[in-house]
Amino acid sequence: MSTKTYAGIPQQYAALETSKIVLIPVPYDGTSTWQKGADKGPEAFLHASENMELYDIETETEVYKQGIYLSDPVSEKSSPEAMVDAVHKKTKEYILRNKFVTIFGGEHSISIGTIRAFNECFDDLTVLHIDAHTDLRKEYEGSSCNHACAVYEASQTTNLIQVGIRSMDVAETRVMDEEKVFFAHEMAKDDYWVDKVIESLGENVFITFDLDALDPSIMPSTGTPEPGGLFWYETLDFLKQVFAERNVVGFDIVELCPNDVDKASDFVAAKLYYKMLTYKFEGTEEGDDYESNFHEPKKGISKFNTEEDEY
Repeated sequence: MSTKTYAGIPQQYAALETSKIVLIPVPYDGTSTWQKGADKGPEAFLHASENMELYDIETETEVYKQGIYLSDPVSEKSSPEAMVDAVHKKTKEYILRNKFVTIFGGEHSISIGTIRAFNECFDDLTVLHIDAHTDLRKEYEGSSCNHACAVYEASQTTNLIQVGIRSMDVAETRVMDEEKVFFAHEMAKDDYWVDKVIESLGENVFITFDLDALDPSIMPSTGTPEPGGLFWYETLDFLKQVFAERNVVGFDIVELCPNDVDKASDFVAAKLYYKMLTYKFEGTEEGDDYESNFHEPKKGISKFNTEEDEY
């Protein structure tokens, strides 16, 4: 990454020791099957963030003053499995340092590693999956770490709630729990879908946000755009309520596929990330301590990996 600090913030708000928030870039695009370029997403997101006003009008706050540390990127690309392991390890490392950990991809396969880390560190985790696609294949093109498999593991090990879905393979109907899926065509006619989603969430929530959940009219720069998506203010209203009513323990944002002509999508992604942080820390004073409710996982073999974890 050419960026030295997130959004160009002063170093006093960017040091690891004093920052409450960690941002991990993952410029990976090894398994996407249509438009390539998600590996350029983190750089485009960070560049757009440098050109964003950091005062939030809605909440009258400047969340960057809580401290945002920009981690070195996860650069492992030798295989999808190796990338997932690297993301898992780095995410878990910062969770255990009592940070609010956020990740920006990269394609959606990175979320296998992020969700795995959060699930190991938080009790009774709910994964709120906001996406146009179900991503529930157990394996695709010879790998269980494909972007089409992004939340299959979560469906087996967490309380997975899926929102905005409008594209899937028929085989995925045999995996999904329809009571926990909110389809876009039904949401469009249901004035109470936000309340229903929140009722289905447990106390500890990790959000994985695929940018193709947004309508292509406001977010065209994704690898697999789908018509009929979420719009800006309904998305913010929904997220604000989730952050207010549940303990969001972290989030990732994936699938920005930037292009050289239209930079608006980069800015939407940058603004979305900043708004999510704003909602998380609204009402928190700059000098207040951040206390995550993670539990210390046992040393040694994890429930997902046969190799020993060392932290």
